[in-house]
Amino acid sequence: MKTFQTFLCLVLLLPLAALADEHETEKPAVEAEPERFVSQHEIRVQGQRVRYRATAGTLIMRDEEDKPIAEFGYTAYEREGANKATRPLMFAWNGGPGSASMWLHMGVLGPQITVVEDLAVNGKGPFQRKDNEYSIIDKVDLVMMDPIGTGFSRPLGEAEGKDFWGVDNDIKSVSNFIAQYVTENDRWASPKYILGESYGGMRAGGVSFDLLTRHNIGLNGVVLVSPYMDSAGGGGVGVANLVTGYPMTLSTYAATAWFHDALANKPSDFKAFLAEVDEFAISDYLTVLVKGARASDAERQRVAEQLAAYTGTTPIFWLRADFRVTESQFVQELLRDRDQLAGRIDSRFFGYTTNALAENMPFDPYMSSVGPGFVATFNDYIRTDLGVDIERQYVVSGRLWRDWDRMHKDPKSGYKTPADTGVDLAYAIIRNPDMKVLVQQGYFDLATPYRASEYFIDQMPLPDSLRGNVAIEYYEAGHMMYVHPPSLVKFRKDLADFIDASL
Repeated sequence: MKTFQTFLCLVLLLPLAALADEHETEKPAVEAEPERFVSQHEIRVQGQRVRYRATAGTLIMRDEEDKPIAEFGYTAYEREGANKATRPLMFAWNGGPGSASMWLHMGVLGPQITVVEDLAVNGKGPFQRKDNEYSIIDKVDLVMMDPIGTGFSRPLGEAEGKDFWGVDNDIKSVSNFIAQYVTENDRWASPKYILGESYGGMRAGGVSFDLLTRHNIGLNGVVLVSPYMDSAGGGGVGVANLVTGYPMTLSTYAATAWFHDALANKPSDFKAFLAEVDEFAISDYLTVLVKGARASDAERQRVAEQLAAYTGTTPIFWLRADFRVTESQFVQELLRDRDQLAGRIDSRFFGYTTNALAENMPFDPYMSSVGPGFVATFNDYIRTDLGVDIERQYVVSGRLWRDWDRMHKDPKSGYKTPADTGVDLAYAIIRNPDMKVLVQQGYFDLATPYRASEYFIDQMPLPDSLRGNVAIEYYEAGHMMYVHPPSLVKFRKDLADFIDASL
């Protein structure tokens, strides 16, 4: 039960009110036709005028017998007058599992951006959006994808949700969509990129290998935004009681305490402080976790006191938790004396708690601060500017974790194991050594801690000569770092530079 509860905590949009009911993914009674809503637009990006065509709609996916199995929703942006053979093409998605691509779409990548005030509660309308001068559509043609069960995507015919809702099934369906889109839009010669956020990183790692081995589609680059890649390395602690995740999360606890002035002796050098915590995490802290009952009382007390000093809590808090503090427990405990709790998706955020006695966070103040604005502006945008005339609801979060198969066929052994698609990504690099990887990671991300991203990179089975293919950039914000204005600027620059360098 503990494993299942922890997996639920991985879901990016769990607290959001705009979740799908069961009927949202019901299959239509008749075979659906592909839908296309095309419009022309113009925007200035980085001072440059960009004229582009937007196509919002669905592709009809078919099985080996040519039977329709799914409507796969997407929004594509193509620059007018560009040469398709040389124009880069990027496919992008969010995570969950069960999250639509709305967050990346309206947060950083697309031509419109939701206006939110960083660290404020943005819960009151009128909600605003504006032209996004930090969009990436000046550099690439962009396809925002909504995997089956999210957005307007749903199973068709005899297909069922379970045919798509699992690590491997999801990787296959997303790869198939990319191959079909490339064929239908004459983009085989184009340089290609994929970008995934959160669980979308797990998807991207698998898709990079699947595209290459099943479809012979080679990628120029893979971008992982706040990625969740494996159970052991983070992305939620407590999974199957694997001890590795706890040390990978500690420095983000410390960063959170530092930000909220919860430390008795707050260091002035933030990054040096995190480096010190990280060293303690993989030495003394990991040792006590591994020793378990073999650790002496003196050793346990010493480590508990240091953990408390680094995280603005108390030694007894860590001792009572047997040194295994989840992110939900931590954000509730850190500011308890203020009757507040910190955010999980972005731990810089905070709000008053609805239960000061609770062990775990009752809600995430980050999501209630930014969620309403994103949902409102995206729905307004696609219905008005893009002219999408689809009567059913756009599913922001499909709650697919309820039925998700979390096992993955390991590309090395061929056996089903707890998913780790960092291995798939490494094998894709080995087979295609021209492919580059950019990881974009926030310091205040408790959903996928930055140290967990470093861990997965360090564990990738790559020869030394190819380790330079993987780079990581850091941001002084959380999971969706682009809501932080300085990080939005840096995100755009890092991504644009990565594309330029990998062409």
